[in-house]
Amino acid sequence: MTTKQNLAAKAETLRARLHHHSYQYYVLNRPEIRDAEYDRLFNQLKTLEAAHPELVTPDSPTQRVGGAVAAGFASVEHRVAMLSLDNAYSPEEIREFAARLARVLPGETFRYVCEPKVDGLGVALLYEKGRFVRGATRGDGRLGEDITQNLKTVRTIPLRLRPPLAALDLLEVRGEVFMSRDAFERLNRRLEADEEEPFANPRNAAAGSLRQKDPSVTAGRPLDIYVYGVSDARANPFTSHWEAMQALGEAGFKVNARSRACPDIDAVIATVAELERDRASLGYDADGVVIKVDSLDQQARLGSTTHHPRWALAYKFPAQRTTTVVRKIEVSVGRTGALTPTAILEPVEIAGATIGRATLHNADEIERLDVREGDTVVLERAGDVIPHILEVVADRRPPRAPRFVFPASCPVCGSAVSRPEGEVVARCANSTCPARLKESLLHYGSRRAMDIEHLGEAVVDQLVDRGLVRDFADLYRLDVEQLAGLERLAEKSATNLHTAIQSSRSRGLARLLFALGIRYVGENVARILAMEFGSVAKLMAATEEALAAVHGIGPRIAGSVVLFFRQEENRRLIAALRAAGVATEERASAGPKPLLGKTFVLTGTLDSMTREQAKDAIRRLGGRVSSSVSKKTNYVVVGADPGAKADDARRLDVATLGEEEFRALLES
Repeated sequence: MTTKQNLAAKAETLRARLHHHSYQYYVLNRPEIRDAEYDRLFNQLKTLEAAHPELVTPDSPTQRVGGAVAAGFASVEHRVAMLSLDNAYSPEEIREFAARLARVLPGETFRYVCEPKVDGLGVALLYEKGRFVRGATRGDGRLGEDITQNLKTVRTIPLRLRPPLAALDLLEVRGEVFMSRDAFERLNRRLEADEEEPFANPRNAAAGSLRQKDPSVTAGRPLDIYVYGVSDARANPFTSHWEAMQALGEAGFKVNARSRACPDIDAVIATVAELERDRASLGYDADGVVIKVDSLDQQARLGSTTHHPRWALAYKFPAQRTTTVVRKIEVSVGRTGALTPTAILEPVEIAGATIGRATLHNADEIERLDVREGDTVVLERAGDVIPHILEVVADRRPPRAPRFVFPASCPVCGSAVSRPEGEVVARCANSTCPARLKESLLHYGSRRAMDIEHLGEAVVDQLVDRGLVRDFADLYRLDVEQLAGLERLAEKSATNLHTAIQSSRSRGLARLLFALGIRYVGENVARILAMEFGSVAKLMAATEEALAAVHGIGPRIAGSVVLFFRQEENRRLIAALRAAGVATEERASAGPKPLLGKTFVLTGTLDSMTREQAKDAIRRLGGRVSSSVSKKTNYVVVGADPGAKADDARRLDVATLGEEEFRALLES
């Protein structure tokens, strides 16, 4: 054996030992060696791979935190749609579920599996020949985001499967990434110690951690996962869901020990009652129980609607309620000037979380509840997530407690508050209100707007409070020295922020229109306006009638756009942005539109461009992008690993284009 072969064999032996010990420690909670010994093996492998980079494999334990910081997340089309679940709220509705099954498959008996419905972020994990190759969020059920590098940092996700599933050519499993309550509390204590904003609940913490652009940040978050099913396998070796879950556990995945196989619907109802009773002691947030038909053959014959599989049901735990006292009612101001009242509560624990505030929505809701400072209120945590005041306990109201009077002037800048006829939300009329400015800056710099990384709340607060930024254009006048002078912003961080701000100048007209925060102008409307008018100057000159005539706009949006650009301060802002070098024209808006009137659908992964780049290219040439295939579709662009849309195209006799054909069409 050559020296190179010896080194490769040594690296593979180290990888296999490390995978084994990670499984024992993180999944089974039965470590076989001390941490120091694991670290010694890990460092041996790391040193060997550093000296011989050609030995590094994607599933190496050293690659759990690897790769550059992502500019964004590419879209992924799921091999099988990640559908929602039909809900039930009582034992009677569970029995009705069983009756529906019997009506569809008369004369058959059904076995079931019950699993805690973990409150986290659903993901799809793809393995090829036992190696983890891709992980994606649920997204809208058909399209998710590729977060492979971040998922690699979750220790309970195996990078390499154990036999016998390691031999499968392809295996896709579904799971729920979550954060235990103890881990959530530890993370929030750490964030507060670092003077960072804590997360509201474990689900938000898990979702926010998984969607970090830098995998090293995700790696520092205490994430966990339970897998709950096989969505695709080639070839599928399973006959039942329970059998599949046992095999996944043997392959190295973490499966929920509180799952139960149930021989009939009576056993299901008993298991649901048991889990509901134990929900507070599970160690993680669960908002219900998922009930599934066990037989995969029966699942296939029962099928699915466009919304949910017919063979599964989510029993939702009832919302938990308690009483507490309203200490104070505060009114905050958002970026659109909306005044939102919030009840500051005597902290109370409900459904495993400490609740200290609840939104009161608007002045009408305060009047409907007749809630006052000092009142005892009934608090409900609906879905174990959103705290909501149900009612006031009138006989426990303090004597002479005054009614709450909604402010007639802005609590931040003192300007007049207006409430347009027919609307429930009162708004500050001052577009330069500091509170509006802070929220507007956060929106302007958000990922889907101008995408200015590092422009967070702490930075925005200081920029506004110190008078360094009075509008969006002021961002582009900041230098590194000014940014480095902010608290908790070292020179390197200041340089990164400065670079991000300068890079945002060329984001394009559609993103700019969305970033401006024009009422009713979301991402899709901003894209339509950018394509139709091509520049801010032309949009500012457009009449309300011309805007309303554009397909997808209508009179309400048209009126809002005209009103926005009629304001002198907004016109000055546009001029200032243009002077700062921000692109206010759609570069590709001029020229021929050879794809005008053509509808495209994209499926699979393209090697030469992201899905968003492909969509932009189609739209620049006048084409339209749809999410579903119909007889009116002109072309379905088929990339690698296409989904069901490729089958729909064949069934409906719609023309398909491979990636090379698609590129040739764009270039011609």
